[in-house]
Amino acid sequence: MTERSLSDRVPLAAGAAAGAAAYLLGYLVTYVWQSGSVEERLQGVNFLADLFGSDPIPVWKAVGWLFYNAHFVRTRFEGGLGGPRSENFIAAAEGGSLALLYLVPVVLLVGAGLAVVALDGADEPADGALAGAAAVVGYLPLAVVGAFLFSYDGSIAPDAVTAVLLAGVVYPLALGAVGGGVAVVAGLGED
Repeated sequence: MTERSLSDRVPLAAGAAAGAAAYLLGYLVTYVWQSGSVEERLQGVNFLADLFGSDPIPVWKAVGWLFYNAHFVRTRFEGGLGGPRSENFIAAAEGGSLALLYLVPVVLLVGAGLAVVALDGADEPADGALAGAAAVVGYLPLAVVGAFLFSYDGSIAPDAVTAVLLAGVVYPLALGAVGGGVAVVAGLGED
């Protein structure tokens, strides 16, 4: 067995594709699953916004807040009566029905790590973990863009720091690595 260089062990193209797919699919699953209930919950807020001449909160942005909450990224509210505050809508939900949203990025990022190794191959679990962690290459840029894209009127948005560090870096690195390591142990990475 020949020693592979670091650049050979980190499949950037496969990682970028798998990471981007995991992010986009994660948002899509969250949107399809929660858009109806989010729209229903926004009715009162949007009625007041319309009454006072503000733009209504688009459902797709509010679903984005839930998607980031699934990464433990809080949604920040600037201004208002109590001053700046933040909230995780999943954690605040009664009955725990939203708690399953926490599994969406976990399952998809472990799957991204599995996919990277299945596409690119790896011989050792450590190499598989390194390859799977390459999902960060595709996930991080979208996490950064999404943190700004899901901003409403400059006053409500995912917390930018944790959106980048937690959702964009920690989640794809850790979970992609787990998926990549598991892929090698399961025999998916054999060339």
